[in-house]
Amino acid sequence: MSRQEQTHMAVLGALSVEPMSGYALREAIRDVLGHFWNESFGQIYPALTSLEEQGFVARQPGARSGSSVFTLTPSGRERLHALLSQPIQTAPPRNGLLLRLFFGRVLGAAACRKLVTAARDEAAGHLAAYAKIRETTIAEGGVDPYMGLTLSFGEHISRAVLAWADEALATLSPLPDEPGV
Repeated sequence: MSRQEQTHMAVLGALSVEPMSGYALREAIRDVLGHFWNESFGQIYPALTSLEEQGFVARQPGARSGSSVFTLTPSGRERLHALLSQPIQTAPPRNGLLLRLFFGRVLGAAACRKLVTAARDEAAGHLAAYAKIRETTIAEGGVDPYMGLTLSFGEHISRAVLAWADEALATLSPLPDEPGV
């Protein structure tokens, strides 16, 4: 699946939840899908234009002068289903933290501990954010089971990173602080 098709899938999927402006769409993708998916304004607006030209979304005047709200059309719902039904293509992993740790003897244990501690802090922050999302959605009537699956995935990954970071810090603890190329 091309990058453009993946962007279309994210945009159509977000619009399947509710109609929204391009800005609100970007915010929803960042805030709701952000723990597993990212799109920029530079990707969203061209996608909206393309999807509108293809008849998959319709533009309506927004509440503010000059603003637009986009809605999913019936053919857009069909296109979303077709995109979601395609086989998943995984991208090769690129993890800057693991690359640095793999060559950690060049950095030294002290620098590696800082990197791992930062990753641990980030995972703890994600876990707290997921707890807030879960709390908010429960207060608003419950977690949609399909969306809940992605929230649960993020929680499990964060807990795994926390456990790994604790193990990594214990491994790095007795090593010399300075690089030993």
